[in-house]
Amino acid sequence: MRSAPRLLVTDLDNTLWDWFEAWHTSFSAMLDALVEQSGVARETLLPEIRAIHQKRGTTEYSYLLNEVPSLIEAAGSAAPLEAYDDAIHALNRARKKSTLLYPGVMETLTDLKGDGVRIVAYTESIAYWTEWRIKHTELDGVIDVLYSAPDHDVPAGVTIEDLRTLDPESYGLKYTEHQSTPIGAFKPNPDVLRSILENEDAKPNEVIYVGDSLMKDIAMAQHIGVTDVHAVYGEAQGRHDYSLLQAVTHWTQADVDREQALRSNCEITPSHTIDEFASLKELLN
Repeated sequence: MRSAPRLLVTDLDNTLWDWFEAWHTSFSAMLDALVEQSGVARETLLPEIRAIHQKRGTTEYSYLLNEVPSLIEAAGSAAPLEAYDDAIHALNRARKKSTLLYPGVMETLTDLKGDGVRIVAYTESIAYWTEWRIKHTELDGVIDVLYSAPDHDVPAGVTIEDLRTLDPESYGLKYTEHQSTPIGAFKPNPDVLRSILENEDAKPNEVIYVGDSLMKDIAMAQHIGVTDVHAVYGEAQGRHDYSLLQAVTHWTQADVDREQALRSNCEITPSHTIDEFASLKELLN
């Protein structure tokens, strides 16, 4: 390390928590319940769900069931979100149970803050579920500033507020400042990272960036001269159950082509690697 950092910029999904495990567990629970309750085959549901995810630009679309053609037909006069409420409860139970910080994350971030390091999170995930995960893992206030993508869009005549059934105090972050990244500004986007440093009045040699993606996180950090740390424990692409995410991904063919181009055009060697988040503190010392 060149000097003691003043700012830590960290990715979230598969860096602070295992997003893939939580998504796969909760989505599988919902899908199994939908197949059982509706009688619609899994093979029918998957491509219909993927089409909606691509339209809305996320695999965490809260209004999903009400737009799946086969579920609309099977539900008859009822709205699918009401007819298959048990499937939503199955998803929510699994999400709460499986959304967990990696070992050592809370302790490491708390220690760094105690040392005067400011903590900023930067993610491509949408605002609502990112805020939920931060609150659920008790990182509200541990993270000083969050930069995330805005929320997904919703059908005409429906608002985000229509999807929120809890007390208004249950939503949003109380202590972590939340900033939105520009729409369509996907990683690796050096301009977004550069603007984060400008907002924090930090120079590249005062910053550490940690993330799980070589192409998106590490390449971006290296592009603007920030010290990069690769969270190798977070790579999910090689898991045997990754095929479910591929089957319903919100990625379009253009997204796939972009990813392939990044892979083929970039040979990225991280400056530092860690096999658990707690090792970040050892690395800094």
